[in-house]
Amino acid sequence: MHEIEITSGRMNPEIDPVLHAWSWPIPLYLFLGGLVAGLLFFSALFYLRNEGDKYKTGVKIAPMFAPFFLSIGLLALLYDLSHVLYAWKLFTTFRIESPMSWGAWTLAIIFPLSVLWSFMFIKDVFPQLSWNSGLLDWLHAQVKKFARPLAGALIILSLIVGIYTGILLSAFNARPFWNTSILGPLFLTSGLSTGTAFVILLSRDHHERLVFSKIDMGLIAVEMFLIIHLFMGFLASTQVHEEAAHLFLGGPYTAVFWTFVFVLGLLVPFINELLEWRGYKIPSAVTAVLVLIGGLIFRFIVVDAGQSSRWLYKFMESSLK
Repeated sequence: MHEIEITSGRMNPEIDPVLHAWSWPIPLYLFLGGLVAGLLFFSALFYLRNEGDKYKTGVKIAPMFAPFFLSIGLLALLYDLSHVLYAWKLFTTFRIESPMSWGAWTLAIIFPLSVLWSFMFIKDVFPQLSWNSGLLDWLHAQVKKFARPLAGALIILSLIVGIYTGILLSAFNARPFWNTSILGPLFLTSGLSTGTAFVILLSRDHHERLVFSKIDMGLIAVEMFLIIHLFMGFLASTQVHEEAAHLFLGGPYTAVFWTFVFVLGLLVPFINELLEWRGYKIPSAVTAVLVLIGGLIFRFIVVDAGQSSRWLYKFMESSLK
């Protein structure tokens, strides 16, 4: 009979060398959260610029999908939780140093506001709709009365939601690939980009598509810069960060990331939007779909790669021999 002394929890299965605690619900939730942030941000921004009628799809139609996307994302998040019945405890306290606390409270506020925001435009989008209810008419009038303060609140909250999806991962110091301040701005930029892509996909107005394509082109340029800066920072940092970067520079994520995210999800849409801006006829729907798929794959890869990266595991292996 042999006795084995357990000196570290890292010896448990699925802890080292790879931790896979998060599966598909988390990247799906992060993608939908960023998409909703993009939809609400541009809707509220153009509304405050008094361009609601000029960009009807971006301001009035696209944000109506926000509550549905948020619902799907939150259901995916609840599905991933081990103790669903205790999720309500997130809302019994607020910890300013916790990204999870910030996210939970922001989502709790932005969800009902997104419903009210969509409700405000329902008669503009569906003019034939008649609900014959004095209560609904009164509520609609009250929401429109506070439309501009509501738009201002949505701009702030949507930016918090967009950047929180990246900060949530960067707060995990135990995983080197996530341990970077670039993830917050990168996820925010990507979320805003997917929001513009969704507007382009829905819009039937050429001028509106062209305006949002120009916005998306700028966001894609920033996103590519942040990705390059991310890897430059890793390669100039510690050994474990270099190893995290090499997961994408010759490692298992190289082909799928640089092909489906960087080239097809960013570079090709950027070139298409540039050509469209110069007057060439480019199918905008194809470009928008590429951006959306690239944003989704990006989150799946980042979540999976972060769980594959680790601290000082090689050192521990050599010390145990």
